Amino acid sequence: MNFKHKFVFLFPGLFVLIGILIFPIIFTIRLSFSGWNSYTPEMNFIGITNYIRLFTDDPRFWESFFRLSFLSVTTVVLQYIIGFSLALMVWRDIKFKRFFRVMFLIPMMTTPVIMTVIWRTFFHESLGPVNDLLGTFGIGPKWLSDPATAKITVIIVEVWQWTPFMFLLLLAGLLSLPKEPFLAAAIDGASAFRKFVFVTFPLMAPISIGAIIIRLIEASKIMDTVFVLTSGGPGTATETSSFYIYIKGLREFQMGYAATLSFTYLVIMIISLTIIAKVLTKLMIKE
Repeated sequence: MNFKHKFVFLFPGLFVLIGILIFPIIFTIRLSFSGWNSYTPEMNFIGITNYIRLFTDDPRFWESFFRLSFLSVTTVVLQYIIGFSLALMVWRDIKFKRFFRVMFLIPMMTTPVIMTVIWRTFFHESLGPVNDLLGTFGIGPKWLSDPATAKITVIIVEVWQWTPFMFLLLLAGLLSLPKEPFLAAAIDGASAFRKFVFVTFPLMAPISIGAIIIRLIEASKIMDTVFVLTSGGPGTATETSSFYIYIKGLREFQMGYAATLSFTYLVIMIISLTIIAKVLTKLMIKE
């Protein structure tokens, strides 16, 4: 078979990629230049009116974006720290490590929406077991009706749900590390702490960067947890960009403006994650 003919077999996959990725993006861009809403069902072209409205007359979107940035960065940092700690614990020769590996993955195996409903029951101010337990110490926070504690609640649920994913990636990285550097460090008499700082952590840097970026991508789309747990409240205290776009598009039916928000958000996230990846590479990988 001619080498050039082999590329023919790439066409089915290419067509699928165009259908599920490229076409929706192009359609969203086209939609963002229209005034399509519940009152104007046709996709009438209105130019950059939606973008002018976004950058000059919609502070709520930017507030939700900065709120999302705080939630996503906080949750991913906590997930990395806890996930790395659990991975290090299971990586070493401890009893029942296979049992712990399975147990640590259980939160990720459950359906996010169902678990969020259960967490909402846990944090119920009058009927939830969390406040019943804290009540013995004279403490009873308003978990879902106070802006500060509502953010904490979202962070707790997200960390509990997705730390196993970080744990799984980091454990796979630890299991793939070469043994020679650790043997050399042991011969030199390095302590466990120095082995971690000067051997384990540098070797794990590329895997850590990949795990952090993957989780940041996912965390930047927080929607189901906020929708079920707080519905963006109280007020807009936990409203994220995804939830705000949902409100504009599927509650207020401003489809053209929602497309503008979506495309702008996509561009911002691509730029932000690229910068974060470069910064992490410079900080964690020393050539």
